[in-house]
Amino acid sequence: MTDPDYQTLIDAETWPFIRATEACYPPDAVGLSVDDQRRVYDRMCRAFHRGHPPGVAVQDGRRAGVPVRNYTFGPPAATLVYLHGGGFVVGGLDSHDDVCAEICAATGLHVISADYRLVPEHRHPAAYDDALAVARAVEGPLLLAGDSAGGALAASVAHALRGRVAGMVLIYPGLGGDRNRGSYLTHAAAPMLTRDDVLYYAALRHDGPEPADDVTAAALAARDFTALPPTVIISAECDPLADDGRDYRDAILAAGGRAAWICEPGLVHGYLRARHSVARARDSFSRITGALAGLAEGRWPVV
Repeated sequence: MTDPDYQTLIDAETWPFIRATEACYPPDAVGLSVDDQRRVYDRMCRAFHRGHPPGVAVQDGRRAGVPVRNYTFGPPAATLVYLHGGGFVVGGLDSHDDVCAEICAATGLHVISADYRLVPEHRHPAAYDDALAVARAVEGPLLLAGDSAGGALAASVAHALRGRVAGMVLIYPGLGGDRNRGSYLTHAAAPMLTRDDVLYYAALRHDGPEPADDVTAAALAARDFTALPPTVIISAECDPLADDGRDYRDAILAAGGRAAWICEPGLVHGYLRARHSVARARDSFSRITGALAGLAEGRWPVV
């Protein structure tokens, strides 16, 4: 197998974003203590924070006992529960604050960012339980979205809330695919996220071996993909997780559902933070917000 030529796959505009990220959150950060990982991750998030669009109202609170941050931009037609990435180890209300504010402004949705519990202090299924509780507490039309680990949580919650979710957008999610084939091997040494990183986060999430056939931990472990909401999965090409998005789409389509998968060429894991500096990431973020707006209106296809 030939190693990918990332100098060709990744365009010149994206490399400065990768270097700036690594300057704050180095590739070997998983070797740090959890406290230090959170410290450097928080520093990175502050460095990339772009503020809030004018008119977005922000309020912290609790929902179903879970800390949340609410974003509104006029009277919302539906509510989006957003679940942040961070390998279930890092991140919180501040890490994706500007992302959620911009989604709110672009879609008009009431966005609820959930501050679910993190590992290793709270092993699986704590994060899933929190995400599910927040989603269940929403009244009226409900959408789900999340990036990376948050995308995994959103997908698992959708399986539990069949018939309740109007639509879902998953952004470079890890959904429990076979880590010994496909993109997990092709992009095992990708910038921003490696296969070894994926294995590290998975081991830390569980107090012992990963559970088998547990849809609350990995949506691709499900035996039943029927009655899931219309789903858009957006993966980054240069990411070991890329094939999970394709496989999840295929499972939903095979069960008679609605699903679309986009693999963004030349992009890397975590590219949401490049949406203001990299044209490919900006275009992808527009697809994400457009899909959410379309799903809220009951339209399909939306990408």
